[in-house]
Amino acid sequence: MSDLGGRVLAAIPAIAFAVFIVVQGEWWFAAGAIALGLICLHELYLMLASVRPARLAGFLGLIGMGVAAMTGGPEDVLLALAATVAVTFLLTIAGPSAAGGVFGMAAVLLGVVWVGTAIAHAIMLRELDHGGGILAAVLVGTFAGDTGAYFGGKALGRTPLAPRISPNKTVEGLLFGIFTAVLAVWVVNWYQDWIDTPQALILGAAVAIVAPIGDLFESFIKRDVGTKDTGRLFGAHGGALDRLDAVLFSLVAGYYVWRALLGA
Repeated sequence: MSDLGGRVLAAIPAIAFAVFIVVQGEWWFAAGAIALGLICLHELYLMLASVRPARLAGFLGLIGMGVAAMTGGPEDVLLALAATVAVTFLLTIAGPSAAGGVFGMAAVLLGVVWVGTAIAHAIMLRELDHGGGILAAVLVGTFAGDTGAYFGGKALGRTPLAPRISPNKTVEGLLFGIFTAVLAVWVVNWYQDWIDTPQALILGAAVAIVAPIGDLFESFIKRDVGTKDTGRLFGAHGGALDRLDAVLFSLVAGYYVWRALLGA
């Protein structure tokens, strides 16, 4: 319980920041999302420093994808991602990071595809009809699911989910987290007249299923490089990637599910 309380206290400034940029929308949200993405990239590249990634290429790629998401659409984001491949190659061979070779380039592009894609989709989601409300529902559902999985695993967990990646996660915790995430998304949209119950449940199910994959994805990377936390942004409770790992997957799912529900 003390660990959970510490996590909540450490997250309060981040929650306030998220609420502010989501409510403001437009370039306020885009700038805030890009800033968070750059912090996540910084943490990832620190973990992968041994392969000497050309970090500037990753930062430029993420910024380009974020701006493309705000000023254009999915095609523009894809163009920015494609351009990042060439930029990564040129900056790799031009600087001291050339020693990293293909593994350094792979590290750069891992971050751009993983983090940059999520940030771009968050920005595009905020620009859709009722995007602010859907974005809030996705965030609440993701974090509620994570909390539900934590308590469900503590109380009921018996069956290991992925012992080689994250030994403390259980199948029972996962199922309880999925239920909690779907319920949270439904409750958040309870009084909204622009979304009905089936739509809310579909959105909640997408978030509930995809978010745990994001959590395991980051856990796999951390275990592979031999680190416990990605940073110290939240003190003893880790870095930005530790707190946003699930969100980086659920934002992408939320964008496409909401577009489909809108018929866009």
